[in-house]
Amino acid sequence: MGPLEGIKVVEFAGLGPVPFSGMVLSDLGAEVVQINREANSPGANLFAPEKNIPDRGRRIVRLDLKAPTGVATALRLIERADALIEGFRPGVMERLGLGPEVCLARNPRLVYGRMTGWGQTGPLAQTAGHDINYLALSGALHAIGRADGGPTPPLNLIADYGGGAMLLLVGLLAGVLEARNSGQGQVVDAAMSDGSALLMAAIYSLKAMGHWTDQRESNFLDGGAHFYDTYQCADGQWLAVGPIEPHFYRLLLEGCGVDDPDPRQQWRAKSWPAMKERLRATLRTKTRDEWCALFEGSDACVTPVLGLAEAPAHPHNRARQTFVEFEGLMQPAPAPRFSRTPATIQGPPGPCANASSDWLADWGFSETEIARFAFAGAI
Repeated sequence: MGPLEGIKVVEFAGLGPVPFSGMVLSDLGAEVVQINREANSPGANLFAPEKNIPDRGRRIVRLDLKAPTGVATALRLIERADALIEGFRPGVMERLGLGPEVCLARNPRLVYGRMTGWGQTGPLAQTAGHDINYLALSGALHAIGRADGGPTPPLNLIADYGGGAMLLLVGLLAGVLEARNSGQGQVVDAAMSDGSALLMAAIYSLKAMGHWTDQRESNFLDGGAHFYDTYQCADGQWLAVGPIEPHFYRLLLEGCGVDDPDPRQQWRAKSWPAMKERLRATLRTKTRDEWCALFEGSDACVTPVLGLAEAPAHPHNRARQTFVEFEGLMQPAPAPRFSRTPATIQGPPGPCANASSDWLADWGFSETEIARFAFAGAI
């Protein structure tokens, strides 16, 4: 009963942002059919499929896209779909006979989502890359890290998921809305390099205003400021400290018992190193949990830095069910929240996925064809 109930999506299996996009669409109520490689294809599953959370909630069809019957079956599914998502290099889908021209001719209202690192055009379009490479060209990677070291990769959260999957989803859903008015589909060219640059809009604004420099750890959001950084505690655990507003900053100082000679100079960059040393020394005098207990309920913007094993057990996450255990696997719950049409996990990932073939009838397949799929192990 999610907000996307009734929307049909064909997803071509891949890594990174494409399966994440398929997961979100499924969580929001769309019926997502993932076209996967043949069961015995080398590299068909890079990770343990039954624990690959981004693959949850799918209907899975295994097709050999190098065979005419596989392509024909894929086109049958695409004819009934509202949207398609794929993450191959430019030209691969065309060579398979599943490019936008072919698919839109079969289904004129289809929104064809293409997820790549560099986009469908440009000098780097055919070049391999990963999150770190797309970040490097956007300016984002250069800005992240400590002054005495090199740029720090922020996991693969920015290009793969923030600038990639999330903006692919925005484009896809915008295209579906527009197609309902016009009756015409279109291609969504989502590039992780473009998305990473877009996420830097506010930082480029600060640079234009003269409030941001290209030197790492010298700005208020990159660890340069003493009031926006992480600090190690007596037990070796860490705190995240972020009271940007002056009235929150005063609460931090009061809670720590630290005196700022002139708190009005909070934003004076020359005072940051000395104040950081004072906070660093003070916060090392108690354990992380002792500091958290002291600041509990306060607006000082102090939180524990939790490990992956700790996060699901935090009282706030437990109260909101931010993490849920589904089919024995602890995982992030669907987000965001809807008051009337709640999102939900439609099924587990991998081979545990619901193998019921009833849904194929809704996509236009006959009983004979469905039986053939089942016999061949394609579903």
